[in-house]
Amino acid sequence: MSSLLTPNTLLSAIVRRTAHALECGALRPIETASIALDDGGVRFVVRQVSSLARKTRERGAHATNSSSPPVDPFLPYDPDLFVADITPTHVALLNKFNVIDHHLLIVTRAFEEQEALLGIDDFTAWLACLTQFEPPGVRPPGSPASSSGALGFYNGGEAAGASQRHKHMQLVPLPLAADAQGLSLPIEPLVSAALATGADVAALDGLPFAHAFAPLPPAPAPVAALDLYLRLMEALGLIDKSGPGAPARQASPYNLLLTPRWMLLVPRRAECADGVSINALGFAGSLFLRDAGQMETVRRLGPMTLLERVSMPRDANA
Repeated sequence: MSSLLTPNTLLSAIVRRTAHALECGALRPIETASIALDDGGVRFVVRQVSSLARKTRERGAHATNSSSPPVDPFLPYDPDLFVADITPTHVALLNKFNVIDHHLLIVTRAFEEQEALLGIDDFTAWLACLTQFEPPGVRPPGSPASSSGALGFYNGGEAAGASQRHKHMQLVPLPLAADAQGLSLPIEPLVSAALATGADVAALDGLPFAHAFAPLPPAPAPVAALDLYLRLMEALGLIDKSGPGAPARQASPYNLLLTPRWMLLVPRRAECADGVSINALGFAGSLFLRDAGQMETVRRLGPMTLLERVSMPRDANA
């Protein structure tokens, strides 16, 4: 399947739609204050979210209204948040409640379950967006001058941080923080060390929980990314093998991080630890907290301990 995106147009489209969505009130940015916490060889970016409670209340209002069915915000999607037609199967939308500027959702046009396995159409759309952030991509006015590429992430199921059942991948520009001290990603030192070994599938030194990491070939085709994803899912026992003819689904929750250079997959056992919710960005080294009490929890336990508590033991799939 070919992309409908014209080369070097996505970033400009994101900037234009962001300005429009802010002006009309469709985009509701969540204000944060951030600190850096070093733990396990990673300089975590920890944001205290001042208005996450508002987001939770608005979602809860839909969930507690017993007279109405669950709301799918993507069917139909808000046209004020529409960025681009990516492929015949996927569209790009702004994340309504964004913490990071230019946070993009890659959403299936027709309903698919978030717990369905990712397929070739998903990786075609996802990589079409990710590669437009790669140098020498055009950086439009308003995009971070120091940005270098983008990070894709996926929350496979509610226990992995997914807030919607409708399948959607996500993408945020890099670096994850303005004060990233030259690092595009907090986990970049661990990733660089693993890439330097030349190993096909490896574990990242310093991560005390089950995971699988692997490099992608240069300018990866969607079929190569899909093949690697299925290999990592199989290695971690995350594919539901309920029988022939059954829908291809995950066996348990997981998070996936994706760049055009590598992929990291982490099985999950819980959505939160000590009251702190964690999604895929947590494994990239970026945590979002609701209040000062949660900040104290993270300071006391350390970010890596929280990640370990929501993940599977490292030897679980050995």
